[in-house]
Amino acid sequence: MSEKIQYIATGRRKNSTARVRIMVGDGKVVVNSRPFAEYFPRESNRLIIMQPIELAKLTGKIDVYINASGGGLSGQAGAVRHGIARALVKMDEKLKADIKKAGFLMRDSRMRERKKYGRKRARRRFQFTKR
Repeated sequence: MSEKIQYIATGRRKNSTARVRIMVGDGKVVVNSRPFAEYFPRESNRLIIMQPIELAKLTGKIDVYINASGGGLSGQAGAVRHGIARALVKMDEKLKADIKKAGFLMRDSRMRERKKYGRKRARRRFQFTKR
């Protein structure tokens, strides 16, 4: 039986949630059943996601399967990074100090401010007219 051990973790940022599964493999990254580069077309988002894997020096050694939902692509990228970092710590407890020092285990709690009544957005007012 060649059952691979999976490490599952959840990452969050803004209104996004990412369920991440990592296992020993050949470096495949799949997001919502689509290739990684196809789901995240922006290079900066791809770099953000790969940060914890590169820090742990596991590039090309683990497969990552991600279910991302909610929010936009940048929020999802942050959620995926958070989830990968948590899963790596589950996989190898020795990585925790380095990952924590880099700040990847910290949940970014900044949320969108709600829209107020009598305003266009949260703080933006309608244009003032003198006459």
